Amino acid sequence: MNKSMLVVAFVVALFLSLLAGGYTLLRGGGNPPSVGSPAPDFKLLSQDGQPVKLSELRGQWIVLYFYPKDFTSGCTVEAHNFQRDLAEYQKRNAAILGVSVQDEKSHKQFCAKEGLNFKLLADTQKEVSKSYDSIINLGIAKLSSRHTFLIDPRGVIRKVWLDVDVTKHSTDVLATLDDLEKK
Repeated sequence: MNKSMLVVAFVVALFLSLLAGGYTLLRGGGNPPSVGSPAPDFKLLSQDGQPVKLSELRGQWIVLYFYPKDFTSGCTVEAHNFQRDLAEYQKRNAAILGVSVQDEKSHKQFCAKEGLNFKLLADTQKEVSKSYDSIINLGIAKLSSRHTFLIDPRGVIRKVWLDVDVTKHSTDVLATLDDLEKK
């Protein structure tokens, strides 16, 4: 009896370990670029079909946010809040760049439907999401994880969010930006 309980306890512990590890793999964020490191450069097409190269945006703060999918509830709330606060970001010399694996056409439709006036970038090859360790692997599909990187005007990552509450995220990013500008 004692031996069988040990076996059951071992199996349960193994299952929980695999479950926790699987969750990390599923949501990404196991090894994102760290605070203080240079932001990995990239070039992606925006919703208007124009290329956006991160390094060409130096001289301003960049809010680089990854999100799973256009037209979904959480992604729409997050985008609306960034749009609501867009003037505040502009006052702080900050640009907002959203990244997901959908194509430019999907982003264009999403922006038109939701009234978004900032750049959404199409990471259809998933390379940028991978380089920021912001990819969700669902087995049959891969999506961008909901992560955000605040990049300073010199191209250095100053803050990383791997656990985002879409309802207050934009407010949190603005507060962090204010704190970092004071330093």
